[in-house]
Amino acid sequence: MEDKRNIQIIEWEHLDKKKFYVFGVAMTMMIRVSVYPFTLIRTRLQVQKGKSLYHGTFDAFIKILRADGVSGLYRGFLVNTFTLISGQCYVTTYELTRKFVSDYSQSNTVKSLVAGGSASLVAQSITVPIDVVSQHLMMQRKGEKMGRFQVHGNPEGQGVIAFGQTKDIIRQILRADGLRGFYRGYVASLLTYIPNSAVWWPFYHFYAAVSGPLAAATASILTNPMDVIRTRVQWDCSLNSGLYICKAGALLLEPHIQSRKGNFNVFHA
Repeated sequence: MEDKRNIQIIEWEHLDKKKFYVFGVAMTMMIRVSVYPFTLIRTRLQVQKGKSLYHGTFDAFIKILRADGVSGLYRGFLVNTFTLISGQCYVTTYELTRKFVSDYSQSNTVKSLVAGGSASLVAQSITVPIDVVSQHLMMQRKGEKMGRFQVHGNPEGQGVIAFGQTKDIIRQILRADGLRGFYRGYVASLLTYIPNSAVWWPFYHFYAAVSGPLAAATASILTNPMDVIRTRVQWDCSLNSGLYICKAGALLLEPHIQSRKGNFNVFHA
C-alpha cells in the first residue's frame, strides 16, 4: 500500500521470508557487536549512585578498557545474543499484527501504533529473563563487586568459560529469588518498550527519508526515564517503598527516587 505522501509501504505479504529472517539476524548481529560496549556502559551509568564510579560515557569507556581490556566491554555479550530470538519474534508479531489490523483500519498510524505495542509485549516476555542475566554479567568488574551477585572463582574471568559464568549467575538468581527473579522488572520493561515501540513506528513513517535515526531519537527521549527505572529494578532488589518492588512494578519506585534526590539521573549521559 501507499500512504498519503505516495510512499510505498512494504507489508508482510510482499516480503521474501527466507531473506527477511536470514539477513535480519545477520544485520542485527553486526549492529549489536558494534554497539554492545555502549549498552554495557549505559547500564553501568544507570545503576551507579551519582558519579561514584564513572563521570560520564567517555570516562566509563576508558576506565573499563584500562581495568578489563576489550573483553570487559563485552561482558554478557554471548548471553545477550539470545535476544536475537526475541528480535525475530518482534518483527514477525509486528508484521502479522499490521496485517490483522488492516482489516479494521487503513490508517498507517493506527496499524503502526497497535502493531508496535503488540510486538513489544511478545518480545519483552522473551527478552526480560535474558536481560536480567546479561545485566548481572555486565556488572562484573575486575576484583570488585558492583551488583547483587558475583561470579565465583576467578573474578577476572580467566580460566572460566563464558557460559560457566552464566550458569553461576543463573544459580545465584534462582537461589535468591526463585523463578520470579528472572522476570524482575517485567512491568517496568513493558512500560518502557511498549510505548517506545508504539511511538517509534508511526514516527518512522512520518519522518520518511531520515526515519530510522529520528524515530529512534524521539522514542528514546520519551521513554529513557522509564528505561533507567527498568534497569535499576532488574539489577537491584533493594529498591522498595515498604513493598517488594520486584512484584509491585516500576511505579512504586517514584517515592524512592524522590527520597534519593540526585543519587542517579534519569538522563545520565
